Formats: sequence, structure tokens, C-alpha cells
Amino acid sequence: MSPSNPLRTPLYDTHLALGARMVAFGGWEMPVQYRGILDEHRHTRQRASVFDTCHMSEFTVRGPGAAQALRSALACRLAALEVGQCRYGLLLNGSGGIVDDLVCYRTAGDEFMIVGNAGRRREDACALGERLAGRASFEDVSDRTAKLDLQGPQALRVLQQLCDDAVGALRYYHFTRMRVGGTEATVSRTGYTGELGYELYVSPDEVQGLWQRLLDLEGVEPAGLGCRDTLRLEAGYPLYGHEISESVNPVEAGLSWVLPAGAGYVGAEAVCRLGPEDVSRRLVGVRFEGRKAARRGDVLLCAGEAAGEVTSGSFAPSVGCAVALGYVRADCSGAGTEVEADVKGRCIKGTIVDVPFYVTRAAERIANTGASGQ
Repeated sequence: MSPSNPLRTPLYDTHLALGARMVAFGGWEMPVQYRGILDEHRHTRQRASVFDTCHMSEFTVRGPGAAQALRSALACRLAALEVGQCRYGLLLNGSGGIVDDLVCYRTAGDEFMIVGNAGRRREDACALGERLAGRASFEDVSDRTAKLDLQGPQALRVLQQLCDDAVGALRYYHFTRMRVGGTEATVSRTGYTGELGYELYVSPDEVQGLWQRLLDLEGVEPAGLGCRDTLRLEAGYPLYGHEISESVNPVEAGLSWVLPAGAGYVGAEAVCRLGPEDVSRRLVGVRFEGRKAARRGDVLLCAGEAAGEVTSGSFAPSVGCAVALGYVRADCSGAGTEVEADVKGRCIKGTIVDVPFYVTRAAERIANTGASGQ
């Protein structure tokens, strides 16, 4: 796999037939948009969209020692993870840098599935394989796993047309096995948009039929990587290679809540001693006054002096103005701090704000019930 020879998902020809514009992403050739990023963004916020996420990496960990081995390999609160539940976590290096962010599914008492980013598959497999060797069975099953994401406020109504009513009882960050339109699938109530949503794991041989069955339902449209990025940005979710990397630790990234209590996992010694007051920079959200967006690498200024830089930025359709995530000096990171972004020599005014920038109805319900599952 190389940038000049990207991989293709099982839906590649289908994307071309739908008129998608394809781009290289994480070692794969993926659809960035079909009819337009703004239209796809708004449709996801208002109805339901289906995304091809077959490029993601999947691994299985099995055996009597699987749970204990994973607790030492990952920075993830796995001790109380029940069968049928999944949890967001981090794969750290020995210095506390983030090798990848991932989701861990407990599929049985001594079995787990781990889902990571496409562009980090090799690094994930190397680190996990080494840490689990002799303690649990580890296997990369990415090539035998396909995935679709159904996201939007109407996602449940859509999915109920293809499977039984049990899907309606699925709690946030929980999953189950069920038949979806005749296809055996693992269905999790998770996603990367901030909306009510589900991720569907199936065999690569079955994904084409499931994709089409979803698109045949009223109100469902395909969506690409372009609006997936604007949706996750509005929700304040980090993207690997932008907000997080091996040179970033969980504390400065605002991900301390992910870390298990105590030590015992790789990277713990480096991060457990860090508090918010111990980092020189912090990840913040910035809301700008107009539609003009700052982009990755643009300098952020506080009181006229360089204080950090943007990691992700875009016009946010649901907010009505441009927003950004970026790192700034800790003394400039408080909500309400006025900043500027230097965009090709022109400064645009912004204010540091709490994230998410946009709160969906689904997120409000989760916050009000405490049913985060995390």
C-alpha cells in the first residue's frame, strides 16, 4: 500500500457509478463527495446518510488472558466493560504519545474486537501484536470485515425497516448481532458525526447488497469524507494526524477522561503524573466571526503574538460560521479568550469556546440521561 497505489473498498465501482469524486485517504481511494459537501452535511443533520467506512482497521483479541492483556496494552477503561458494550480508548507509546485512537468491543467474556484508523493499521498491528504476544491470540481481520455507517436523526427509523425492533433498545456505545435486510451484521450504536447513528459490520461479500438496501429506503442518501469531516468538527471530535498523533499526549488533547485509573498500561508512567497545569499547550475550539475559515497549519495569535496553530478548520454549516480546533499556549486557552488566525497574511478574529460547537438532539438526550456508555 502506498499513496501512489491506494487500496479500494468493495464499493469502489458503486461510488464511481454514483458520480463520486474520489480522493486518496489513509492509503485508500475514497469518495470525498457525491452531490456536494454542504448538501450531504445538511442531509445528515436532518435525515439519514450512509457512509462507506470499509477502510477502517479491525483486529480481534481472544483467549483466557485477553482481558488482562488488553488492559496493559491499551489506555482504555476496560475493567468494567461488559459483553455487548464498546468503549473509546487510546493506544499509547512509551512516552505517552498517541499511536492511535480506537474503539474496543467486548464480543464475549474472553473475546474483543478493536477498531482503529485506516492509516494506522500497520502501526496498530505492530504495537498490539508485540504487546499481546504469548498472552492472547491477536489477528488482523480488516480484509475480512466491511463497515457502513448510518448517521442522522432518522437513522433508527431507517434501520428498523431492515431489522427487528431490538435495535430500538440498543443503548449508546452498545452493540449486538442481528440480521439487517437479510444480512448478518454486528450493529453498534456509535458514530463520528454527533448524530444518532449506527455502524454496521458485515462480510465484504455482503456489503454491496446492504449498501443498496439502505439507499433504496426513503430519506437515505450517500455521504462522503468531506461532510464526515465537517460533521465531526462541529461535534469537536479529534482526527488522527490533525488533533492527535504520536507527538501529542492525552492531557493536552483533552482526553484525560479516557485514561484508566492507576498505572499498568503502556504509556501510563508518562501521562499519569500530568495534570492540566502540567502541559504547555491545550487543544481548544475557536469560533470565528464570519464564514472565512482558518485551515490546518494557520498560526493562532493571542494579544498579537503567535500562541499556537490550527489543526482543523472549516465553515460549519450547522453553526453558520467558521470554526476550528487547534493548540494554543495554556495561558491563552480559557473560554472567552479573543484570538486571531493568520490566514495567508490576513488575520480573522475568533474566540476560544467550549466544544462541541454544535449539539445535536441525540447528544442532548445522551447528556441528560447519562447514557454515554463510555
